[in-house]
Amino acid sequence: MNHLLKGGRVIDPESGIDEVLDIYIEGDRIKRIGKNLKVRAKVINLRGKVVGPGFIDLHTHLREPGREDEETISSGTLAGAKGGYTSLCSMPNTEPPCDSVSGVKFITTTAKQQGVIRVFPVGAITIGRKGEILTEIGKMKKSGIVAITDDGSSVMNSLVMRRAMEYAKMFDIFVISHPEDVNLSKNGVMNEGVVSAKLGLRGIPRQAEEVMVARDIFLAELTGCHLHLAHITTEKSVELVRSAKKKGLKVTCEVTPHHISLTEEDVIGYDTNCKMNPPLRTEKDRRALIKGVKDGTIDVISTDHAPHLDTEKEREFDLAPFGVIGLETSLSVVLEFLYRKREISLSDVFKIMSLNPARILKNNDIGRIQVGKFADIVVIDLDKECLITKDFFVSKSKNSPYIGRKLRGFPVLTICGGRIVWKSQGFS
Repeated sequence: MNHLLKGGRVIDPESGIDEVLDIYIEGDRIKRIGKNLKVRAKVINLRGKVVGPGFIDLHTHLREPGREDEETISSGTLAGAKGGYTSLCSMPNTEPPCDSVSGVKFITTTAKQQGVIRVFPVGAITIGRKGEILTEIGKMKKSGIVAITDDGSSVMNSLVMRRAMEYAKMFDIFVISHPEDVNLSKNGVMNEGVVSAKLGLRGIPRQAEEVMVARDIFLAELTGCHLHLAHITTEKSVELVRSAKKKGLKVTCEVTPHHISLTEEDVIGYDTNCKMNPPLRTEKDRRALIKGVKDGTIDVISTDHAPHLDTEKEREFDLAPFGVIGLETSLSVVLEFLYRKREISLSDVFKIMSLNPARILKNNDIGRIQVGKFADIVVIDLDKECLITKDFFVSKSKNSPYIGRKLRGFPVLTICGGRIVWKSQGFS
């Protein structure tokens, strides 16, 4: 069915559009954009709403295969659609890992059959994500991977990481680094500092991240590979990326919604939904991350959506698993801590959540509201408020650090490839 989106505030950061317009969708593409369009199509009135390119998450843990009790491709893509996402990049730390052609084909086939939005598989760097033997990167690229990573684990062997970058450059994909020196972070459960000492919890020093950020930037300079640094959290990491970009290196990076909105102080009370890896850092680090987003050092907001069951999280802090969900709350957190505090504009929100991820993926068909592009669109009600409870989530897991908080600004309609994949209750 063709659709005519009427009278919304259309924002496209690449073309600079920011005005009230109509959008005509024919099939899976945007056919026309303009004022007072008159075509035969189902009309959707969007007066008072913001309309932009669907969000793209470069960092999602869908858990399938292996942990379908925590999340599936079906439930994870539905959670993404509810959060305004039209594309997700699935991390390879499944059980078994996505480290082979068969693993990639399982994800692409399952996503096509059961997913409601696009899923781009990311392959493992090493077999079993053990950091030792490289996977068949070229064959996985032909099967559909867009990048490689051992996310959830770092590649500690610098020679292995160098070779991975060389192959990635050869096959024109990028490497996602999980920057963590596990020898420094071993047994840590939160940021190392005064708060961890007061709580009696073992700390993870910021240097565990920073030394690997520095190493991988050096390797990117050596190989010419496009390096994407996942979930950076410290002021020094931002400085290292800023310096790399000034040198003209192919380095991009991401930050999560929880690292721009929460700090180590939120761990007080031993809330395991504030336990993630890398950990929440200091207020100074949080401000440095926001500055990095503002000046373009940080390219992307990624969720690092990491589902876990209540039975796993409802344990003592030391034993609970790392990770929080984020697909369904990421927009409202970004609006609250960046847009409403006048750190960035609405156009910037779409730049860091839609356009920049599309550019990193080298996919010109998504992340944009332009004629001829895929009709991947999110419609936002900036004033919609929700009290976040476990019942709010469509994800199979409910491990969110925002439970009990009121958030404002949510998607009310998500369209992927011209199909309505999510509609908020009460939206007509």
